[in-house]
Amino acid sequence: MRSLLAIALLPAAGAFSAGAGASALRARGAARAMAASPRPLHLALHGAAPAPLLGARAPGARGARGRVLASTPPGAAAPSEGEQGGALPPASELKKVLPLGLMFFFILFNYTILRDTKDVLVVTARGSGAEIIPFLKTYVNLPGAVLFTMLYSKLTNRYKRETVFYICLVPFLLFFAAFAMVIYPNQAFLHPNALADVLVAALPAGFAGPIGIVRNWTFAVFYTMAELWGSVVASLLFWGFANEVTTVSEAKKYYPLFGLGANVALIFSGQYVRYVSGLRRAWATMPAMAAIDPWGASLKYLMGAVAVSGCAILALFRHIQLNVMTDPACMGNAAAKKAKTKTQMGIRESAAFLAKSAYIRNLALLVIAYGMSINIVEVSWKSKLKAAFPNPNDYSEFMGSFSSATGAATLVMMLIGQRVFKVFGWGVAALVTPSVLLATGGAFFGLILFNDALAPWIVRALGTTPLMLAVLCGAAQNILSKSAKYSLFDPCKEMAYIPLDAESKTKGKAAVDVIGNPLGKSGGSLIQQALIFGFGSLAASTPYLAAILVVTIVVWMKAARSLNVMFQEAMVNDPATEL
Repeated sequence: MRSLLAIALLPAAGAFSAGAGASALRARGAARAMAASPRPLHLALHGAAPAPLLGARAPGARGARGRVLASTPPGAAAPSEGEQGGALPPASELKKVLPLGLMFFFILFNYTILRDTKDVLVVTARGSGAEIIPFLKTYVNLPGAVLFTMLYSKLTNRYKRETVFYICLVPFLLFFAAFAMVIYPNQAFLHPNALADVLVAALPAGFAGPIGIVRNWTFAVFYTMAELWGSVVASLLFWGFANEVTTVSEAKKYYPLFGLGANVALIFSGQYVRYVSGLRRAWATMPAMAAIDPWGASLKYLMGAVAVSGCAILALFRHIQLNVMTDPACMGNAAAKKAKTKTQMGIRESAAFLAKSAYIRNLALLVIAYGMSINIVEVSWKSKLKAAFPNPNDYSEFMGSFSSATGAATLVMMLIGQRVFKVFGWGVAALVTPSVLLATGGAFFGLILFNDALAPWIVRALGTTPLMLAVLCGAAQNILSKSAKYSLFDPCKEMAYIPLDAESKTKGKAAVDVIGNPLGKSGGSLIQQALIFGFGSLAASTPYLAAILVVTIVVWMKAARSLNVMFQEAMVNDPATEL
């Protein structure tokens, strides 16, 4: 544990390149100084831990290496040993970031289980397949996200953040527990299979997706709730709370480390899914279990883990409320600066307010472009995945391995991301994810488009089928893209919220995270639906999907460059922002 905590002293995300020109440096601690420096900001912020303070020097004086050295104002307390760059971060910071990191661990543990389970349910269900996903994202997920955003806006106007957190989280846990114990065992009664069979016989083949949603409507609801867990609990509730109780200096040191712990959760949850898949395989061979649905029994194990992990999240959140946010040593001036003020803006007023902010629009473009890009590639990959693994147990086991591989790759990307933040700054870090998605997505679509020409060479040289190679290539694409997102894209996005005022931070984040991501995925889904109706199949639409992917990523990169300029200006001009 000490070795892990010592990593916090590494300059993980500890530098933002501010370019040439004057820069304002505000260092948080017992001693403060303001100093203008023509050197890039990452030279002034040489390490993650504050530089030792030399009280004998005048404010703004430079040391032997040219770094700005802050002086101790009269009457200020001497910095603690931890603040002077000891072996571990200060105890006040550890008291705050350790429970936050554990919260994120359990949130991502649940997210991985839910993500793998929702795909197995809808892709392998009767009368369903990967082609149902674009319709789900457009006609179920997006309306659900919009309705939740309207509810969340009303809740934030009426209740304090602590109450809103409980109101939003508890229904998720109750639903997932009820799904495994009540809803799934009674699916034969709840699903209108007879009506769906009549519709299939009466309507054209293009309506197979919507009919599949009607036939398996409880699975569609589970899919939507699992999707909302990522956007609501992980993005909105957790990061909104973390941004409230941390300063920029703490975020630069610890947000990447949150990702490290969270991706350990991906590994653990992926292995847990594989373990449960092994149980299903064993049950299928036992005569005594012949009358029991192995998949239904394993759902109870999976959703039971989600419920236990959810209770741990609630306990950690309560601990922070009682023991951290009431401790001045942990919060300092952050409590007053970050305290959320209630707003009385309605939905229309909030939308009009956000529409005027180029900063929020650029943030939304980043999230929407990511959602569109990953959806364009993912649906094509999952269609290949079902063809390779038609059995739900095999599909689930593969997804468990996929999740563990994603966690391991992201841990490596976290270490690389530390250097990216330190050497190149926020702007370059924000461009890594679209660049990775462009390269890997191009390779995946290239393999599909030139399958006929490559098939003989693949079988002869690699000893595998083109289908399995496409599955593995798509898995590699998803692993690399998601690891870049978790290690760089998400920390960049969350850091960008910190300099904003309370109104923009609360309602802007709700609009961007809860609507932006589903809107991006729904946008990709609408494009896929139009192409499927126009060209007859997903496979025939592949060349056009590849071209749309390139255009989307170009827009993404342009928005990231624009936001980088605004973010650097906000960091310099906002007197309440602490670096």
